Amino acid sequence: MRKLMRSLLRASSGVCLAVALAAPAMAKDPPDTRLQQTLARLADEARPGTLGITVLDLGAHTRTRINADRAYPMMSVFKAPVAAAILAQIDEGRLRPDQEVTIDSGDVLGGSAVPSIGAHFKGKSMRFTVDRLLEAAVSESDNTAVDALIRLAGGPQVVTAYLRKHGIDGMRIDLGEAGIVDIFEDTDRGRTIPDDETEAAELARRRRGMQAYMADPRNRTTPDAAADFLEKLWKGELLSATSTKRLLALMYGQTVPNRMRAGLPAGVRFADKCGTSYTLEGVTAAFNDIGIVTWPDGRTVIVAAFLTGSQTDAKDRNALFAEIGRAVTGASATP
Repeated sequence: MRKLMRSLLRASSGVCLAVALAAPAMAKDPPDTRLQQTLARLADEARPGTLGITVLDLGAHTRTRINADRAYPMMSVFKAPVAAAILAQIDEGRLRPDQEVTIDSGDVLGGSAVPSIGAHFKGKSMRFTVDRLLEAAVSESDNTAVDALIRLAGGPQVVTAYLRKHGIDGMRIDLGEAGIVDIFEDTDRGRTIPDDETEAAELARRRRGMQAYMADPRNRTTPDAAADFLEKLWKGELLSATSTKRLLALMYGQTVPNRMRAGLPAGVRFADKCGTSYTLEGVTAAFNDIGIVTWPDGRTVIVAAFLTGSQTDAKDRNALFAEIGRAVTGASATP
């Protein structure tokens, strides 16, 4: 099984830069050079998983990229662009923040960074405002909430069309959380789980599901596209001023999981969205964090980090992302 899983993963392409300390070109911006080297080292350490990163310094107008020319599975990272598409419809007057949405018990999904709508659902149906669903989906990473928002938006294709309209070409939304679960559980295309399934049969089914998810092109983004999304959001190019402020507030409100945030210095703000798959036999399909770092003096750096096919444990993955946060903020600090 391990050999099969590894065959599905592309090896990280480490980036080695020769540093000539006396070269005038290097002396112009040494923090960028150090960041490139540090991120390349972290990508090498992440093997056999693939770590892809784009760091965009809005003040210096630089973009540092590692393994950024491929698409990565987003998992819950996709909840931020879904929220943006909903807020755009609010801006257009097609939806209202206080509009109520009915969720039936059959639509409830597990999975949330903190106990949220799915964990507290009672009865056959419940009603929630659009604003509450946005909070649950982005700040609490609630799966039930984001699928309700996707249905309200008109389907995942509407979200992708919204992204394309704003020039974000490397990010695609094709599925809600229920569809992703079906891939992992190998229950898509009408397949069902037998009532008498044995443990061996369950493991084989989950192996097929993991393999299918790793090969599936849907709900993917390049690090560059994720950084573009965040840049356009920050500059007010996606939404009205009110809706931009709302989405950023929801992202500031995501404090669990604590990934790159754990490596950031005191005094900076971080508006981010994480995404995580489950782990099967030591392989984690997706472990991600994208966000906007701002200093009190207004400096702003965008970072999008995606790790796929990792074979390290949760402690080491979290340590890796904290190190990414330290590297990004260290490189962007005033000399």
